[in-house]
Amino acid sequence: MKRAPESNHPDLGFQIAPMLDVVFVILLYFMVMSSSVKMEYEIKTTLPGSAETATAAADAEMPEEVTIGINEAGEVSINDEPIATPSDKRLDNLYAEMKKLGDAATQSGLKIIVTVEAESTVKYERIMNVLDILAKAKVSNVTFSASDEEE
Repeated sequence: MKRAPESNHPDLGFQIAPMLDVVFVILLYFMVMSSSVKMEYEIKTTLPGSAETATAAADAEMPEEVTIGINEAGEVSINDEPIATPSDKRLDNLYAEMKKLGDAATQSGLKIIVTVEAESTVKYERIMNVLDILAKAKVSNVTFSASDEEE
């Protein structure tokens, strides 16, 4: 058997020069590519709804529950504050107040809960007037409470 001839070149080991060349090429690549990255800019957008309704909704305190009271004479009140007289059949003030509360609740993502408290001797026509106004104002969470005044 023949042996392979021994070479005159000794084992040179790990060569650092080619490794540095590769590192410098990679470094150069990343330096060039970093200048081509586009910066993200703030996109100016406006959300739906006018600024007036947004500030009105922010200013309006949303009650957890609204109580509409109807006394024997037919006077309507919201949270014990009179809003309509017995002779007021259209209930425009009640509609305006409930529409405002309903819009604020819609914008804030909350549900408005309305409790209609009527005395037991109130005419059904007056209760139906109030319910019609609530339906017109698109208020759907309505509960009833009948109060029987015993003296």
